Amino acid sequence: MLKKIEEYKYIFWDWNGTLIDDVWLAVEVINRMLKKRNLPEIDIKRYKEIFDFPVIKFYIRLGFNFSKEPFEELAREFIEDYYTHFNECRLFAGAESILKKIQESGITQAILSASQEEVLLEKIRYYGIESYFSRIIGLENHYAEDKTDIGKKCLEELRINPEEVILIGDTVHDYTVSKCIGGNCILIAQGHQSYERLKRLGTLVIGGLPELMNYF
Repeated sequence: MLKKIEEYKYIFWDWNGTLIDDVWLAVEVINRMLKKRNLPEIDIKRYKEIFDFPVIKFYIRLGFNFSKEPFEELAREFIEDYYTHFNECRLFAGAESILKKIQESGITQAILSASQEEVLLEKIRYYGIESYFSRIIGLENHYAEDKTDIGKKCLEELRINPEEVILIGDTVHDYTVSKCIGGNCILIAQGHQSYERLKRLGTLVIGGLPELMNYF
């Protein structure tokens, strides 16, 4: 059962599509890759309907042929183009205000992302919000795989009671991670998956970060 946010001791934030508005960029980069290979391009609505974790499943749905180009090469191409333009992205409206409010309430905040950790750290520093987080946790590579294990490892290292954790994200995968680590979850339908997909999970789904203020 979802409690008021201030009743939790730890918040694990997702990054992409939750705090940073990068969906438009992901669609632009994917479409450049699709166009280069004469594959059908997609719009943001379609993107949110089919985007998935691990991201290799998403690439299969888009029609990429791994017998011609290994997934690792395609992922590298995406990442190089994506990070060339990433600094054009902006934090979602209300992001820093809600981070500050949570910090002032005494709740410990961390980032739990499927992004490569070294780049993740660099970008969070670029946006000037690193001081809000006690931990910034990402993966070792750029392949956007499952982040369940790094979540579990963090809880074990810090000796955190999972019932004291709430994960805030924008995808089905974030919900799955929250259940696997034993925590709770709030999903925000402003990122990489549609409201309709998220609502089927039966957890709290809100439209944007400012709405979180209603749950204090």
